[in-house]
Amino acid sequence: MVKIGIIGGSGLDNPDILKEARDIEVDTAYGKPSSPLKLGKIHDVEVVLIARHGREHTIPPTQVNYRANIQALKDQSCTHILATTACGSLRLEIERGDLVILDQFIDFTRLRNISFFEEFPPGNAKHTAMPYPYSEELRRILIDTAEELNLQYHKKGTVVTIEGPRFSTRAESEMFRIWGADVINMSIAPETILANEAGIPYAAVAMSTDYDCWKDDETPVTWDEILQIFNKNVNNVISILTNTIKKIK
Repeated sequence: MVKIGIIGGSGLDNPDILKEARDIEVDTAYGKPSSPLKLGKIHDVEVVLIARHGREHTIPPTQVNYRANIQALKDQSCTHILATTACGSLRLEIERGDLVILDQFIDFTRLRNISFFEEFPPGNAKHTAMPYPYSEELRRILIDTAEELNLQYHKKGTVVTIEGPRFSTRAESEMFRIWGADVINMSIAPETILANEAGIPYAAVAMSTDYDCWKDDETPVTWDEILQIFNKNVNNVISILTNTIKKIK
């Protein structure tokens, strides 16, 4: 039976979208997840929602308990995970409000617990292969859905994940562009790594809200700007997720 974990998911807890909703408090071997889990159904598919930064957005990116979030979804027997995130664009062609169906990441974090394997049993080392970290099946469904909905989107993109909550310097922003990153955020790489270790197919939809600070004719990113663009376009994220969920088998 399909059961979808959703991380982020602003607006999906709307009673008009999430049916039979209820909250549960859970704990894991890695501590509590970022928020109570909200269980319900979207298009008759069971879903479990976690607010990555807490329901009041009180948890900074570096302090999110990513292991607990992924473990909580695994404990709920989620078969797939869909994530949403705001991001900064590092490419001229990725405009404000565009959606990016991520296919690669660069992990530039340094201060987080990004593995479930804190030690190896004797003779049983655990090294998770991750050349293509995002589920191609989920990516294909997301792409098909974006096409059907006539959304402004990009079929692939490499995200670089940095520590937060500060934004990049100009030198860092230019470096990430040279490295081949297309968008930048503060959360996706650890989730992706842990979902792969947990063996749960994972895909992420990133919404471009700004141009970081590399673009000469744009003011550097601010939090107020991110909120403004995200809120203006959040219905596109809701639409692609809700229409994707009913196609997952």
